[in-house]
Amino acid sequence: MYMLKNVLRNLSGKPATRLYPLEEREPFPAYRGVITNDVERCIFCSTCAKVCPTDAITVDAKAGQWVYDPFLCVYCSACVEKCPTKCLMQVPTHRKPSVTKFRVLRTGTPRVKKSAGAKGKGEGRTKDKPESD
Repeated sequence: MYMLKNVLRNLSGKPATRLYPLEEREPFPAYRGVITNDVERCIFCSTCAKVCPTDAITVDAKAGQWVYDPFLCVYCSACVEKCPTKCLMQVPTHRKPSVTKFRVLRTGTPRVKKSAGAKGKGEGRTKDKPESD
């Protein structure tokens, strides 16, 4: 008899949890979300990979590849804050559950470093030489 009151209340009330695939919860206002990269603006400087605490991001500047492992990411947004071109963003959506692991590969045009041009260090300068008669 002690449990009867709780059992009847649970049967007649609404469920305590959501039916996840059918009912999705709206993200919280400060939810960081999934990381995306606008690879056209990316300069492949590897700053995001250097500040990532879990090594979830790898950058190959020569090949123009940016690889992100969402299963290693802790969504700390350190990479988003340090990106000099602001090409990394966090979209406030939940990542869908997955049965298999995957990695996100973005390929873009690698930036070529500009050469020094015709004048290098010390070239083009003239030293004052004393004239001899």
